[in-house]
Amino acid sequence: MKRIRCPKCGAYIVFDPSQYAEGERLVFVCDTCGKQFAIRLGAQKATAVAAQNHEEKQPDEAEPPYVGHLVVVANVFHKRQELMLRPGRNVVGRHVPGTSVDLTFESHDPSVDGKHCIVHVGSSRAGAPLHTIQDAGSSTGTYVMDAILRPGQRVPITEGTIITLGATTLIMRLEKDE
Repeated sequence: MKRIRCPKCGAYIVFDPSQYAEGERLVFVCDTCGKQFAIRLGAQKATAVAAQNHEEKQPDEAEPPYVGHLVVVANVFHKRQELMLRPGRNVVGRHVPGTSVDLTFESHDPSVDGKHCIVHVGSSRAGAPLHTIQDAGSSTGTYVMDAILRPGQRVPITEGTIITLGATTLIMRLEKDE
């Protein structure tokens, strides 16, 4: 079974892709909001073709380099999730329909903003990978290893750094999970 997200309200729709041929176009109607949208089944996953606020990946596009990920630790508000980081500026927050945030996660935690913090991925002058984080003006603040970030403060984060957004804990991972 596969889950796809409605591009309007964010509700999940579950379907069995084994019942359809690869490349077939499927049309869904969201039970929650009534939005009609289509997907085309691919070799690896279903790709939304009519999804608003989401860019479609072109087949000849190269995969962006792996630069680590944030692990969202499961709690009463959400399940465990992984947010893949890309080079440059990564805006992180709770999934809220209609917002333009790079890395969102599904959560019912009201203390996490839709745009909560920013993770910058770059390199030091010596060429070593450098990851930093700063608060994005959130209502509850961003904590790094139990220390709250001041407005405008940008601190480095490394493998295993614990980041707290409201009641949500994220762990910085640079190595690929085995």
